[in-house]
Amino acid sequence: MKQSVAQFLGLKKSMVVLLGMVVLVGMGERLGERFLPIYLQTLGGGVVLLGLFGGMNNLLGALYSFPGGYLSDRFGYKRALIFFNLLSMAGFLIVALIPHRAAVLAGAALFLSWSAISLPATMSMISRVLPSGKRTMGVSMHALVRRIPMAFGPVIGGLLIGWFGMVDGIRYAFAAAALLGAISLIFQQTMIEEPSKKDRRAEANPFALFRQMSPALRRLLASDILIRFCEQIPYVFVVVWCVRNVGVSPLEFGVLTAIEMATAVLVYIPVAWLADRTAKRPFIIVTFGFFALFPLVLLLSGSMELLVTAFVVRGLKEFGEPARKAMIMELSPPGKEAGMFGLYYLLRDTIVSMAAFGGAFLWDISPELNLLAAAGFGLIGMILFAATGPDKSE
Repeated sequence: MKQSVAQFLGLKKSMVVLLGMVVLVGMGERLGERFLPIYLQTLGGGVVLLGLFGGMNNLLGALYSFPGGYLSDRFGYKRALIFFNLLSMAGFLIVALIPHRAAVLAGAALFLSWSAISLPATMSMISRVLPSGKRTMGVSMHALVRRIPMAFGPVIGGLLIGWFGMVDGIRYAFAAAALLGAISLIFQQTMIEEPSKKDRRAEANPFALFRQMSPALRRLLASDILIRFCEQIPYVFVVVWCVRNVGVSPLEFGVLTAIEMATAVLVYIPVAWLADRTAKRPFIIVTFGFFALFPLVLLLSGSMELLVTAFVVRGLKEFGEPARKAMIMELSPPGKEAGMFGLYYLLRDTIVSMAAFGGAFLWDISPELNLLAAAGFGLIGMILFAATGPDKSE
């Protein structure tokens, strides 16, 4: 029975270790990451600095993606993941030790490396370890497990802030993050299997790799860019809207985040099972629709009760995300999956980084304008993908 469940979920040994690592590093990151906009305000930062922080998140995520993919294809995902983990631990320690705006930006530049630079290696590992009929399930299990720290991290972080205050609470959260990262490093060093060198075909030139990107993958990329504009225009201001405009506490915002993640967790496995057996495209269309809907529902939410509905919608936007990531891997050249995945995110997030900067100016004019603009980009992205997105034959 246990073996059949593990087989259904694609839980091979390396996958189990990877998922444990995701929980440990992710829990550390999420203890304080969602509260960094308010932390920056507490340290004297204004709206422009928040926009800079949001834009930096996207821009560095983009710039890290291609090197992350190249390093994974060049040295193997095991050694690449060890290096990425060390970078994130250094970032956690900087924020924990130095309560200053510049230290927050410097530390974030390093701990953001885990999410951005490790994702191509993670997707490459899933693609190599699991057969084609289980890859969406593998991506879904990765996404599902990532939601555990996303759900519980902000709740614990909110408690730390409530007990010790904003500044000390954030510092203690990131000190704990560094410790969890060290534990993760031990597990991944001793238990993840190294891929065969003969399967590696690293391409260091992003322009050469771009010429190998299929038309189908380019169409997916164009739609995805518009959808991420929808997500990132209000992203750093969601906590500001909830805490400052609606008036919920940091702990209540942590609860809302937990509701969002719980919603995503409930849909991952059944959707992955269906997507591995049918076309992935319809699931991605539905996902893009929820992206567009969230800012509108948030705009209409003036109480904790209504915010619960908004964050359920936000959780449902993960409906087809594993299918989208699996589609990227399937449309990538064999042996260069991590590099192509990293290039995809480099192109997408470099362009989308402008959304966070623009979102700050829109928010300064009117929070309502910020949310309406985000919804508009989401609607256009959904329509474009519905009209031009890759089908199963591609």
